[in-house]
Amino acid sequence: MTLTANWSYPTAIRFGAGRIAEIAEACAAAGITKPLLVTDRGLKDMAITSKTLDLLEAAGLGRAIFADVDPNPNEKNAEAGVRAFKDGGHDGVVAFGGGSGLDLGKLVAFLAGQTRPLWDFEDIGDWWTRADADAIVPIVAVPTTAGTGSEVGRASVITNSETEQKKIIFHPKFLPSVVICDPELTVGMPKFITAGTGLDAFAHCVEAFCSPHYHPMSQGIALEGMRLVKDYLPRAYADGTDLEARAHMMSAAAMGATAFQKGLGAIHALSHPIGAIYHTHHGTTNAVCMPAVLQFNKPAITDVLGQAANYLGIDGGFDGFCAFVDDLNDSMDIPKSLAGLGIENPDIDRIVAGALTDPSTGGNPVEMTAANTRDLLLRIV
Repeated sequence: MTLTANWSYPTAIRFGAGRIAEIAEACAAAGITKPLLVTDRGLKDMAITSKTLDLLEAAGLGRAIFADVDPNPNEKNAEAGVRAFKDGGHDGVVAFGGGSGLDLGKLVAFLAGQTRPLWDFEDIGDWWTRADADAIVPIVAVPTTAGTGSEVGRASVITNSETEQKKIIFHPKFLPSVVICDPELTVGMPKFITAGTGLDAFAHCVEAFCSPHYHPMSQGIALEGMRLVKDYLPRAYADGTDLEARAHMMSAAAMGATAFQKGLGAIHALSHPIGAIYHTHHGTTNAVCMPAVLQFNKPAITDVLGQAANYLGIDGGFDGFCAFVDDLNDSMDIPKSLAGLGIENPDIDRIVAGALTDPSTGGNPVEMTAANTRDLLLRIV
């Protein structure tokens, strides 16, 4: 089966191997004539980035690039990106990379025309209405990993470098106008990134599926996203050139980010402050937290994950699902604790406080309190 398609949900998506060749057409469709490609430092000098810039330049769109983006992007990166955008006279953004490049690229497109400061647009209540929607420039998103799904998201996760807190900046127009999902761009990912990003997609699907909020569309997407990860992440991990596996994982990443409109939970509520304080890889941190969070939520999700296990062909209901997660983590050398991520003597009080104020907390099936969140955290230290 040829894994090539054009989708219009949740935005215009050009999916298939080799479709990065359509980057100039995607810019034209978005109304961009002078794009700024935003990516992270690690991708700046890679062949896939040079090829994309060559394609833009050949189409008369220039080859402007901004790559001063940290693994957990912050307001300083955003300020520098907006300056580069304005100085270059750009009219749109090509957000290129994993979660950091995509999130920062979308934020630059959002902030370039705003007059209010970044933190005025945090995802609290209706704060997004403070933005001048007409001043948000168009975005073309090109994921090079298969994890965050930020290419189909309406928000960016940005670290406040002063408080070391991850914040969610939301606006409906963060959703890119056009997305190019080309699995060939993910072939060069090292194993640990393949694992961490793939398990991030899995965490999105699992938490969305378990969230108590009502969203049947997301529920179905989350379930099939879990199946794609179960069937194809081990293949992508074992053989990075397995293009079929890479393609299905790219779909699973987009599905996870679409599904978590239904909610996230304690996995992300913990991993956000841990990543902000200790600069750990987000997806890998999610994977470390997942087994303990599943047990924490067991009273509320035994039946729900039993249904998922049946669909996924996993014997043993909830316990079988948890055993599958443990085995999947072990097969990809995921640490079993924060110590395995290099975090010694973590600041428990600070992480707990951060978790309880994280927006993901509201989607957890079991109410999170200071006491039970501390107990949960101590299980993964």
